Amino acid sequence: MEKKLDPQHLDVVSFARDAISLKGESLLADWVRLAEEQWGSAMPAGPVVWALQGRLVPQSGGADQIWLDLKASVALPMQCQRCLTAVLETVEAERSFRFVADEATAAALDDEAEEDILVISRDFDALALVEDELILSLPLVPLHEVCPETVPMSVADPEFEVAAERPNPFGVLAGLKKGPSK
Repeated sequence: MEKKLDPQHLDVVSFARDAISLKGESLLADWVRLAEEQWGSAMPAGPVVWALQGRLVPQSGGADQIWLDLKASVALPMQCQRCLTAVLETVEAERSFRFVADEATAAALDDEAEEDILVISRDFDALALVEDELILSLPLVPLHEVCPETVPMSVADPEFEVAAERPNPFGVLAGLKKGPSK
């Protein structure tokens, strides 16, 4: 009988030791913080697709390193910062995480290690990590390659031009103060 793994309560050590893979797909609505980044309802969001892979990396003269590889993607409607209409952005995250025994080791290795360091947990929420990585991968400035609408790039304001043609109210008052001209 195969044990059903819960990605929200993952035993990272056994997951890596057994080189287990997990995959999933769910609606954006199931990812509350990520769904907050969605803009409007003009276009539907795609599903959140994710994959996790545990692995051990042998070390000479020491214990094997515990790693978790993560891949995730979602098509997320966002607001184009050029034309202010909806643009469907494909957000992808692909990261590898090394796990260490405790917070002190993680803090010591964090400054010198190139990889991301996390603390081993027997009850690790991998789906929260997937959501975090997708949020961190969001584009800073979502844009269409070519906007569907022509964006006016003029600095002239037609209302300002009309207002400039009207007489200055203070000039009219000054003329009344001087009296009628002869």
